[in-house]
Amino acid sequence: MPSTFGIVDLFAGPGGLGEGFASFVADGHSPFRIGISVEKEASAHRTLTLRAFLREYRSRHGALPVQFINFHAGHAPEPDWSEVDADAWRLAIEEARALELGTETAADAIDAAIDSLKASFDDTILIGGPPCQAYSLVGRARSRGKVGYVPEQDERHYLFREYIRVLDELRPAAFVMENVKGMLSSTVESRLVFEMLMEDLSSLGTGHGHEYEIRAILIQDGRASLREAMRPSDFIVRAEEFGIPQKRHRVIIIGIRSDLADRAARAEVDVPRNVRTVGSTILTLPALRSGISRGGDDVTVWRQEVVQAAELLSELTKEKDDVRLHEAFASLIERLEAEMPSLRDSSALPDQYGHSNDELLNWIERLELRAVAQHETRGHMKSDLGRYLFASVFGSVHGYSPKAADFPSAISPDHRNWHTGVFNDRFRVQVAGQPSSTVTSHISKDGHYFIHPDPVQCRSLTVREAARLQTFPDDYVFLGNRTQQYVQVGNAVPPFLARHIAALLHEVLVPEIGEENDLDGDASTLKPVPDASELELLEQNEAKG
Repeated sequence: MPSTFGIVDLFAGPGGLGEGFASFVADGHSPFRIGISVEKEASAHRTLTLRAFLREYRSRHGALPVQFINFHAGHAPEPDWSEVDADAWRLAIEEARALELGTETAADAIDAAIDSLKASFDDTILIGGPPCQAYSLVGRARSRGKVGYVPEQDERHYLFREYIRVLDELRPAAFVMENVKGMLSSTVESRLVFEMLMEDLSSLGTGHGHEYEIRAILIQDGRASLREAMRPSDFIVRAEEFGIPQKRHRVIIIGIRSDLADRAARAEVDVPRNVRTVGSTILTLPALRSGISRGGDDVTVWRQEVVQAAELLSELTKEKDDVRLHEAFASLIERLEAEMPSLRDSSALPDQYGHSNDELLNWIERLELRAVAQHETRGHMKSDLGRYLFASVFGSVHGYSPKAADFPSAISPDHRNWHTGVFNDRFRVQVAGQPSSTVTSHISKDGHYFIHPDPVQCRSLTVREAARLQTFPDDYVFLGNRTQQYVQVGNAVPPFLARHIAALLHEVLVPEIGEENDLDGDASTLKPVPDASELELLEQNEAKG
C-alpha cells in the first residue's frame, strides 16, 4: 500500500504551501495529507478552513459542491458549510486552527495533533515559515522607526524557535522552512538570526538519534535536486526557475531525517524549462477599467481622463524626440476609441477556459467553474491615471518598468524627493513578456507597484490576477474584505512551487521497488557560516527591490 504522510503546516496563511503538498498525486495516490494547519489571522484562517472543507468534500464526492460553485460565481451568498456536508466541515475545522503560535494554548493543541498524526500516518512532514516582517529588510527598517522599538523584544524574531520546538516534538521524515531573503542578514542581540537557526537545526536529535541533514534546492538542466549548501545564499529559491510567472526569491530550507538522508542524493524531478510570463498568465482574463477614487466614479469621466492623458503623453514624447514612445502613444489613442473597457468587474470565463495545453494554465483553470471570482478593480486618483498609462506603454515599448527619471515632468508627482532615487520604482508596471516582480502584501496598500501591462485598461492588478501570478487555482477563494484578500495573496507561498517541492520530497521519502524502507545513512548536519561580504551584497540587492 502506498505510503501516506501527515502534514503539520505552521504559519499557514491562506494555505499556499499546504495546497501544493495536498494537491500532489503520484500514481493515482495523494501521499501528503494535511493533519493540522495553524494561522492566527482571522480572514486567512477562514480561507484556510474553506479550502480544507473543499478538499475533504472533493475526496468524498469527487467534485466541488454546487453550493460552492454558485457562491464562487457570485450567484449566492456564502452558505453554512456545515449544512452542505457536516462531516467534511467537522474535519475541516479540526484541521485548520486559529491559534497564535508561541502560546501555551497553541502548543497544547499542536502536541495533541502530533500524537494523532503519529498514530494515523506512515510518517509526517513539517512545513511552514515564521512571519516575514521581523526578518525582511523593509520590515526591519519600519521597525527601527518605531518609538521604543527594541529588536530583542520583538517576539517575531523568536517564532522560528516554536517551529523548532514542534520539529523536535514531531520528528518528521522531512521538513520545509520558508522565509524571505532578509532572514539571511537579519540580526538580533548582535547575532545573525540565520546562524541561530542553523545551530538549533544542527542540535536536533543529538543524543537521541535521528538528526537532520540540511539541504538546499538546486535547479540544473531542467531538473530540481537536493544538495548540501556551501553558503547561505544557496538556500535562495528563485520561483521563476520552477515555471512560476514571478521573480519571487525566498529562502527555503529542506531537512531530511538522517535515516532517510541517503535517498536525498538520488532525488530529482523535472521542472518547466520555459519561462512563464505575466501576459500568458493574466491577459486571458476579462479586460476591466479602474475606478476613480475621488470625486465620484463615472465611466465617461474615466475614459475622458485616460484619453486626455494619452494625448498629452503623445505630445510630450514627440517634443522629447522619443520616436518609439511617441508612436506607441499615437497608436494607443486609436486603440482607446475602440477597445476601452467599461466594466470594473467581470466574472465571465475566457474563451477556451480549461482547455489550455500549458501545464500552469491547466493547474490554474478549473473546468467545474462557471465564473471568474474576485476579478474587480480598485479606484485610482485621476492624477495617477496618466502615470499608470505612461508606465504601461513604456514597459510595452522598452521591456522594463520606467524609473522616476523616465517620467515626463508634466506628470511627475509634486514631491521634492521624486528625483532623489527614494521613489525610483514608485510606479512599476508588470511587463507582459516577463515574470512579474515579487507579489507582496504591499499590494493591499495601493496598486502603484503592480500596474497592469495593458495600457487600455490603465489600472492595477485585481485580487484574481495577483492570485494567478502566485499560481493559486481559480477555485481558490480568499475570504475577508478586499484589503485582507490582497494581504493573503501577497504573503502566500505559490502553490505550484510547493507542488514541485512536494514532488521532490516524495522522491526522497518513498523508496523505489526493491529498496528497503529503512536506510541507515550517516547522520550529519550542516551549519553554513554566513560570509559577511555576501550578506552585505544580499542586503544591498534587497534594498534595491
